[in-house]
Amino acid sequence: MRYAARRLAQAVPVFVVTTFLIYTMVFALPGDPMLALAGDKPVPEQVLAVMRQRYHLDEPLLVQYGHYMLGVFHGDLGETFTGQPVSELLQDRWAVTAQLALTAWVFELLVGIGLGVLAGLRRGGAADTAVLAGTTFVIAVPVFVVGYTAQIVLGLNLGLFPTAGTDDGWPGSYLLPGMVLGSFGLAYVARLTRTSLVENLRADYVRTATAKGMVRRRVVGLHALRNSLIPVVTFLGVDFGNLMAGAVVTEGIFNLPGIGQQVFQSIQLQEGPVVVGVVTLLVMVFIAANLAVDLLYGVLDPRIRRARA
Repeated sequence: MRYAARRLAQAVPVFVVTTFLIYTMVFALPGDPMLALAGDKPVPEQVLAVMRQRYHLDEPLLVQYGHYMLGVFHGDLGETFTGQPVSELLQDRWAVTAQLALTAWVFELLVGIGLGVLAGLRRGGAADTAVLAGTTFVIAVPVFVVGYTAQIVLGLNLGLFPTAGTDDGWPGSYLLPGMVLGSFGLAYVARLTRTSLVENLRADYVRTATAKGMVRRRVVGLHALRNSLIPVVTFLGVDFGNLMAGAVVTEGIFNLPGIGQQVFQSIQLQEGPVVVGVVTLLVMVFIAANLAVDLLYGVLDPRIRRARA
């Protein structure tokens, strides 16, 4: 609990600095959002002045950020330039992206670790070569190529999955886009698991356990694999945030109304509050994932737990 409290205390300045940088990059850009909102229609200067005052655009950037953070600490992500609360706008879209990211994350976890263990236990064999070649191919191919190919072959030609939209709900509408989104991370999970497992199988404690007559399955599962998962857990924890933030292309291919699609539209319309609100939520996800990873270290490796104590 003391360690968790320290990590939470360290997360506060990280959250403040990160959100400030994002806020600065969004609202320090040249251009007037109020003029962009008006489009080609002429708007009286008095109306523009009132709108700028309402959204604090006439104040220094640091003061604007202070108003925003005050609202965040009260659970308010602000409102769009059309008057709609950002939290209300993102409510349904956030659920879509979360389900997509969770599906991709579970796909990475189960299939990636399984392939890594298979390759690690058969180092130098046909299975190991196939896993290494397959993961290299997946890493090299852009995600939009994988997405369109999977959509045409598995969705249209074979009819195994829905090709677009969320009409079939979870998991039906999210399986195919989830596998596409998670394919890149799966390759890294498999490679990390394989490399770490091969290294731990050579360790002294594994040889000692084997010399004592412990069953091979127990040696691998209880000792070697448990320690081998530490770098994998680190990657999976960080990658969940990456999946949430990097779903723009996948959501576009499969026509999923998630936050990635909303951010893309908001950037085009210069809706800065929406962009900053989405990034603020993603920063929270990253911080929570990193905290969970740090706590899992002690579960996987008792030496880390004793060092913290």
